[in-house]
Amino acid sequence: MKEIVHTDAAPEAVGAYSQATTNGDLVFTAGQIPLTTEGELRDDAPIAEQTALALDNLVAVLAEAGAEPEDVLKTTVFLADIDDFAEMNETYAGYFDESPPARSAVQAGALPKGVGVEIEAVASLE
Repeated sequence: MKEIVHTDAAPEAVGAYSQATTNGDLVFTAGQIPLTTEGELRDDAPIAEQTALALDNLVAVLAEAGAEPEDVLKTTVFLADIDDFAEMNETYAGYFDESPPARSAVQAGALPKGVGVEIEAVASLE
């Protein structure tokens, strides 16, 4: 049975979606962007800072569901500019240093609110 995951430690969903859902075995997060819990958009920050904020939001949502970064099985990273990959990857590596999940990273035509990066994850609760 699907359960909705919500935490005040990450930005509110800004549309018709949930921060994450779970069936008790897996957690599927919505894409997280560089938006603070106070609603401040950091779209003008360097991509390393945008990545860190998106990942901080992701970690907060996962924690609410009972998962930690090492429980993440797969991430998808959407970049506004694929030339930002190296800078994003350096920051990303600090969050998944021991046993990194599978990952796809793609350049998207446009990201919500004009941000440079959006990151989603699937994690195991087992």
